[in-house]
Amino acid sequence: MHLVLVTGLGGAGRTTVAAATALALARPTAATPAAQPARVLLLSTDPGTPLGVPVTPAPGLRTTEIADGLRAVEITEGLWAAAIDSAPRFRAEFLSWQERGATVLDLLGATRLADEELTELPGSEQFALLKALTAAAAGDWDAVVVDLPPVREAIALLALPEQLRRYLRRLLPPERQAARALRPVLAQLAGVPMPAQLLYDTAAGWDTELAAVQQVVASPQTVVHLVAEPGSTAADALRTARTGFALHDLRVDAVIANRVLPRHSPDPWLAGLAAQQEKTLHEWHAEWGPRVREVTHIGRESRGIAALQDIGDDLFPEAAGAPLPLAAEAGVEGAGDFESKRVIDLRDEDGTFVWDIPLPGASKGEVHLVRRGEELVLTVGPFRRIVPLPSALRRCTVSGAALKEGALKVRFTPDPDLWPRTR
Repeated sequence: MHLVLVTGLGGAGRTTVAAATALALARPTAATPAAQPARVLLLSTDPGTPLGVPVTPAPGLRTTEIADGLRAVEITEGLWAAAIDSAPRFRAEFLSWQERGATVLDLLGATRLADEELTELPGSEQFALLKALTAAAAGDWDAVVVDLPPVREAIALLALPEQLRRYLRRLLPPERQAARALRPVLAQLAGVPMPAQLLYDTAAGWDTELAAVQQVVASPQTVVHLVAEPGSTAADALRTARTGFALHDLRVDAVIANRVLPRHSPDPWLAGLAAQQEKTLHEWHAEWGPRVREVTHIGRESRGIAALQDIGDDLFPEAAGAPLPLAAEAGVEGAGDFESKRVIDLRDEDGTFVWDIPLPGASKGEVHLVRRGEELVLTVGPFRRIVPLPSALRRCTVSGAALKEGALKVRFTPDPDLWPRTR
């Protein structure tokens, strides 16, 4: 199964591009027009849709279940769509948690909350989207296209599982559960479940769910499509986004230059705007290479199947509207595990190791790093990631760092007090 995560700059048309991508993936290939269409799912939290038809279940519409409380509607042959409504899921999960902890809550004299008085809290939409993404990835789909929030929020969302798992390990370290076998005995004596047991069990459940999301996002079959409308402001934002994606090891497979104006227009005003776009596009092609795909402005509202098919033909021109295989290639930025990025052993030359961390688009003044125990805290502009050090580097001290040719090269010197001595 292929997973396409579509994000972009605000107002750049990422929802439209996501819908057009899903529609194109569902169409038979041009080489085999009689072939069966793929089975494709479009996921979005946006209540509006460019598909031109409802995406919420209704009488008479063919639907299929993705997860509890989430059903997809068949839009056209091969294409299904679902709008994620986080409010019902938040209420159901809160009430379930309240029921599991009922004995402890009653012991504390707590007054339980009813369904009708619950309103969803900030962040519940992001968790609902991650859960839906995991459920869809486990389903019988050839491809899943996800309409993510704007790029800054999207990077934070995709980095959230790793961050939360780290918090859980720090606050509730698994090795501290040595006395877990005694808790059932204590619970029987006290007559109530022990709060610590409930806490650890809940944390274990969260960790399992978060690990499942991480596995889906890190899959070689998961790619990011980044949507932007050409312009000087977009160029700066795209450069920052490129660094953020690389820092969090997210694969950008395509940069979609959306709403590209016709070149060589006789209209002076339109020609001026097109010239500005052309300058930006030239820079993008030089920076991103063949990953840049241009979508011509269709000159009308980009809503409905016909308009989306026109956009899809621009997105995948190689096969007259039929998409190319979607998979992360070895050369795509972010492909691979961040922790195993090249650690270069230079001990025979100058006695050090060098950890080579790709950070394309980063500038020297915005990169900061701090060693904290067995972790490295990396801050690049508005983005931060805390990563565990590879095993060989945990017995070393940081002796220098430099940003060269789009990569951060961190130098480590073996600590003689920790490094095994050789005769």
